Amino acid sequence: MGKIWGKLNTGKMSAIVEEPDGYYEPIKVLVTLHEGMDTMDAVGPMEVFSMALHDKKDPQSKAFRVIFAGEGQQTMTAQNFPMTAHIDYNEAMKRLGEIDLLVVPGGGHEKVLQAKSQPLTMIKAYAELQKKNPARERSLMSVCTGSLFLAETGILSGLAATTHPNYITKMEILCSNAAQRDMTDRTDVMEVRYVVNNLRFELGENYEEENPYVLSKKEYKDHKRRKSSAGGPPSPIEERTNGTGRRASNARKGSISLKMSNMRRESVLKRANLRLGGLRVLTCSGITSGIDGALYMVAAMVSDDSAEEVARVMCHDWKKGIVVDGTDV
Repeated sequence: MGKIWGKLNTGKMSAIVEEPDGYYEPIKVLVTLHEGMDTMDAVGPMEVFSMALHDKKDPQSKAFRVIFAGEGQQTMTAQNFPMTAHIDYNEAMKRLGEIDLLVVPGGGHEKVLQAKSQPLTMIKAYAELQKKNPARERSLMSVCTGSLFLAETGILSGLAATTHPNYITKMEILCSNAAQRDMTDRTDVMEVRYVVNNLRFELGENYEEENPYVLSKKEYKDHKRRKSSAGGPPSPIEERTNGTGRRASNARKGSISLKMSNMRRESVLKRANLRLGGLRVLTCSGITSGIDGALYMVAAMVSDDSAEEVARVMCHDWKKGIVVDGTDV
């Protein structure tokens, strides 16, 4: 495992460590594997993270390091593609504190939910880790029906979330059952590209008006109203792509903000008072939306420029989702 991660960062310092020569320690990403999962849910985000650079002119400035965890060495996907795990779940659980971003693909969800099998335990443990130790910034991202696993664990209580459009009702039922079971707040289930909770970016004084990632509640209601009316004006979500319709942002460079987020005492205190200890929770809708969600993570943890460059190289039209409860922590 040490060889996979390379230089380890086991303390409370930032996930991003800049050396004197400009070297950045890669952000550690763990992708969960389960039988019957959708291949694209995993390889889409992996493609994004593997291409992200701190400096697009320096191919050695890799921003992320991605590994896979599974029950065994190989996991068969819904497309009959065997995916190889770097480590098993037992080892991954032991090293959970070293992970900066946990990615949970969807597909094959019924068997996992019925058996209460992995990755449910890992998801719950990762959220509990952040609540116990908010000194470090951590993120949790689900793709497609992977959000149903988050709903089952109850960690979406009081948050906003989305899933594949075909499973919105299923998601609402799971979230409602979890809220009743745990005596917690309801989940606001939305039908959008992706939803981010517990934002860290400094967005400016009027972030809901200035930042392209944020859709205010009024805009969201207008978006739903237009969606149900044929021939309405473009959705504000679609307007905020990486083209000329994108609004200006006052956000700091992501990698610098991430480092400050883990070093500033005020940031840690703010994070500790948020739900889940400030764990950033990002849920994506349909299969390819995992690419869009991953691009958001690149923008948040590295830089907007890095995310835009990855989208350009992938020839991908980055469709933005929404951010709720944005807080500069």
